[in-house]
Amino acid sequence: MTNKRYPFIVFDWDGTLADSTGVIKRALQRSAEDLGYPIPTDTQAAFIIGMGLRPALEHAIPTLKESDLLPLTDRYRHHFMAGENEIFLFDGVTDMLAALKARGHWLAVATGKSRKGLDRAFETLGLREYFVASRCGDEGFAKPHPGMLNALFDETGMTAADTVLIGDTTHDLQLAENAGTAAIGVTYGAHHPELLEAHRNLTLVDSVSALRNYLEANA
Repeated sequence: MTNKRYPFIVFDWDGTLADSTGVIKRALQRSAEDLGYPIPTDTQAAFIIGMGLRPALEHAIPTLKESDLLPLTDRYRHHFMAGENEIFLFDGVTDMLAALKARGHWLAVATGKSRKGLDRAFETLGLREYFVASRCGDEGFAKPHPGMLNALFDETGMTAADTVLIGDTTHDLQLAENAGTAAIGVTYGAHHPELLEAHRNLTLVDSVSALRNYLEANA
């Protein structure tokens, strides 16, 4: 792997590999409605994707009472799991991961999902075999704190210089900045391209096929 510019490729999950943005937004909006809080707009709901669950709920519902945090979390998980069967991989994801693995890259996931949620997604969508490591939002600091990537470096022996992070939100790009890694933004997920453009990144891509082409040419 020493001849590769980025031997370690770390992917966000929701909105980058899995087309789950709609399910997450709807789960947040319905859980807020259940508890009588103002319903976040689609833009407000999309912004929190990739964050840890507690900071996401607190950001989307600024008036959230501490006593309602657990009930809201329970309602969110209820609505999310009710919609999980609507979540699919973006077209071309499996082929891209297989090709990158075959080229000798080490692949990992850095996600705001819980460990249980990611393990369930691995089994449902069949991607576990492609990743050498993963780090979840309930296993330490949430994005954009660099702890998530630092934990992956500790586990794999890779370094920031070896790594490119790929994600669909500003939280992902800020994580890369804070950890000192390169980053690629995908514009087909949760955050609008103009938000991603405001952060340091190698490039922005608008499809999985464009992402694969860029990685095969440049990573």
